Amino acid sequence: MATTHLRSLQALELALRKGSLSEAAAELSITPAALGQRIRTLEDFLDLDLIVRGRKGTRPTQELEDVLDDLQTAFLCLERVTDGLNFQKASAIHIVADLDFAELWLAPRLKAFRAAQPNIQFCINGQGDVPSRVGAPDIRIERDAQSEGEMLFEDVFVPVCNPANLWRIGRHDADYVLEGVGLVHVHGRADLPTWESWCQQFGKRRTGLDRGQKFRNTRLALEATQNAVGFMLCGLSLCEDDLSRGSLVRLFPAKMGIKAAAPYRVWTRKTAAVRPQLQRFVNWLHNEGEKTQAYIARQKD
Repeated sequence: MATTHLRSLQALELALRKGSLSEAAAELSITPAALGQRIRTLEDFLDLDLIVRGRKGTRPTQELEDVLDDLQTAFLCLERVTDGLNFQKASAIHIVADLDFAELWLAPRLKAFRAAQPNIQFCINGQGDVPSRVGAPDIRIERDAQSEGEMLFEDVFVPVCNPANLWRIGRHDADYVLEGVGLVHVHGRADLPTWESWCQQFGKRRTGLDRGQKFRNTRLALEATQNAVGFMLCGLSLCEDDLSRGSLVRLFPAKMGIKAAAPYRVWTRKTAAVRPQLQRFVNWLHNEGEKTQAYIARQKD
């Protein structure tokens, strides 16, 4: 079977198990559009419709319903094989992580870890030194309110801007000092605070809270803010370097921030946790998380 078909079947099975393309895409750390494309590739190859999308979620067509039990059993078996054989290079670590975390927190710090541990290889969200594999990752990192994973840190979202934009504050209203300034939004992330929720708590602006430039992820929104496009709500953990360099500045004391809906948590696959390479990485991850939490606490003092 072609690798593309295996990945398409994985996307299909996960979408049906979750009942949602968005949730399945988040599990694989790809976009819903990319996950939908994987399924469409299989549908085109088979010349069959495989799923139906409706108000009650994603469900199988009759053709797929007839083999759905076998499909789900097959992927459960693959995960058991992966766990039982530790089916990978001992030095390779497979990670699925929140995209914002992976791009803006993990990637800059990972350079130092890789320099100290050059023999450890990574596959992060399907890309890296080794190819991605079917089955559970060694490590999963995401924001989650549940208590099963080990907590890394709790983020706080604060208004930031390019220093060149500071002159715009208070030009239109001395009390609502953000009135009339351009706002930057991360679109489609229900787990992130919005300008509306921040202004309901702290004031500073009354109108046009949903207007402005909208971006599909924090990295793009942050790049626009760095280029003086507008004012953004950003997690302190994701813009620490920018604030330290002075390429971004906080508009208000950090106590005027909104705590993230959930902390970043780390899950480790039990059968992989015994590998010394993974243990070293997880220990490093927690040490870096403690540094970030301390930085956030200092900003609020």
